[in-house]
Amino acid sequence: MPNKLVILAVFFLVFCLSTVAQEDKKKDKKKNENNIPTEELVVEAGSIIQDPIDPLSPARAAFYSAVLPGLGQAYNKKYWKIPIVYAGLGVGLYFYIDNNKEYNRYRDAYKRRLAGFEDDEFFGTVTTDGLQEAQKNFGRNREISLLVTIAIYALNIIDANVDAHLLQYNVDDNLSLKPHYKLNEYDNTGDLGLTLNFKF
Repeated sequence: MPNKLVILAVFFLVFCLSTVAQEDKKKDKKKNENNIPTEELVVEAGSIIQDPIDPLSPARAAFYSAVLPGLGQAYNKKYWKIPIVYAGLGVGLYFYIDNNKEYNRYRDAYKRRLAGFEDDEFFGTVTTDGLQEAQKNFGRNREISLLVTIAIYALNIIDANVDAHLLQYNVDDNLSLKPHYKLNEYDNTGDLGLTLNFKF
């Protein structure tokens, strides 16, 4: 029996609240019919100025970076990224060239040993098996250096493309996420939280 009374009381309370809410809506509607202004957010057409969105801008930036690394970053006006791109490509190419040179040195010495000569620069210090092992190591390092250089080149293109996409995003105050700190009045403790503002 007490459960039925609780359910009945809750049902009655919800019914009363919905009736009051409908009455408030009717009053607001009547005020609007009588041309009484209500509080609304009015946005003037000239108050919001946005740059036009260019859908081809990301593709253009990626193409420029593919033709000449760093050119897409210059197109996006991110000039500070250009030295990073060239430093990465330069380091990758340096290690590729160095490993290739060392590979060729050990390969030439190994070929001379197989031909029966004993006048190579490593004779007496490195065995024939050591020359073969050094060739494998420098060959593997050369391939890794080439892959790293290609990856940096690809990242340069991807960075220019993504950066051009992000430059067109709307990041004004109408859409923001801000931390806030509020003093709780009841127990004098601080409340820390995030405020999400999303205005149309």
